[in-house]
Amino acid sequence: MTSHLKKVELHCHLEGAAPPALTEAQARKYNIDISAHLQGSTYVWHDFASFLECYDKVSEVYKTEEDYALLTETYLEELAGIGTIYSELIVSPDHGKRIGLGADAYMSGVCEGIRRAKAKSGIEARLIVTGERHFGPESVIGAAEYAAKANNPLITGFNLAGEERMGRVADYARAFDIARDAGLGLTIHAGEVCGAFSVSDALDEVRPSRIGHGVRAIEDADLVKRLADLGTVLEVCPGSNIALKVFPDFVSHPLRQLRDAGVNVTISSDDPPFFHTSLKREYELASETFGFSDAEINAMTRTAIEAAFVDEGTRRALLARL
Repeated sequence: MTSHLKKVELHCHLEGAAPPALTEAQARKYNIDISAHLQGSTYVWHDFASFLECYDKVSEVYKTEEDYALLTETYLEELAGIGTIYSELIVSPDHGKRIGLGADAYMSGVCEGIRRAKAKSGIEARLIVTGERHFGPESVIGAAEYAAKANNPLITGFNLAGEERMGRVADYARAFDIARDAGLGLTIHAGEVCGAFSVSDALDEVRPSRIGHGVRAIEDADLVKRLADLGTVLEVCPGSNIALKVFPDFVSHPLRQLRDAGVNVTISSDDPPFFHTSLKREYELASETFGFSDAEINAMTRTAIEAAFVDEGTRRALLARL
């Protein structure tokens, strides 16, 4: 059991963390039929395309600033309840625009949820603004400009997510330049749906300090060495990788191989209820399935704090809590 261990999460999509019970209550509130996508306490999908469709349908029941405050507070309180001291949430201002709420009101609701959760439990949280690559480079540049101009102390990072098979990383490099110039931390989804080449492209074009997933780097020994030499941190989400069939089972999953090769790895949950997982389960998998000791798991958590997109004072306080 890992219940006694402090936990940190660097990779979680806010809407993807929506607890099924809360989603069901929201659907009733707005009289939206999501029965095809939520059965009992289970989100229903069968491949990556239908997962994205289910994700979008679930997101439709969160409409107002207060809905987003409630969603954020509920998830962070769930994390705090299992000993989590820090969380980074991936958010999309474009999503706020698409649902007619507007980027500012969307972000305002999320920030209010962070404040409420911290007041209750002391959990620290920050936001990573993401561009979605399937909406094209201009949309992603817009997200980067939004993050750069937001002047919001809770927005500390920039990410590129969405359909990994669309476009080349080079097409989105300008967005990362904007975010870098604004002092934001950089991370990018790569090496999940696409192979090792996507991780190489990310390193070449973006020079991020972290990579979301990155696990398919294991297909290229030279790339694994490069990641280790650079000190690039991988935000590894084993439960998600198995659910999406990136690897057939946990025995095939390279978390331990990557760690043993000197790569900086951390543990996160990605879109937890969609993938029948949670941060609690991911820590338990690290212990019981991958066979890591408490000391080894704590080292991954320390790596996550050291790689977190926070000011140095907050980092020191988090390390002290660990």
